[in-house]
Amino acid sequence: MPGFEGLGRILIYLGLFLVLIGLLMVLGGRVFGLGRLPGDILIRRGNFTFYFPLATSLLLSLILTLVFSWLARR
Repeated sequence: MPGFEGLGRILIYLGLFLVLIGLLMVLGGRVFGLGRLPGDILIRRGNFTFYFPLATSLLLSLILTLVFSWLARR
């Protein structure tokens, strides 16, 4: 059926995307330095720690925007 071919391709792309995100999460901090970029906010006061990965979030947003734009053109 033609409908299942399109659904199959979407599932394959979704699976590849999830694998890439998983690898990025596992290896990202060690290889790319994600989570420790200049611009990430870290506040430590006694027993309280606040961490907001602002620069990391912006970088990941830019990368994902480029990837999804590229996939939309295909």
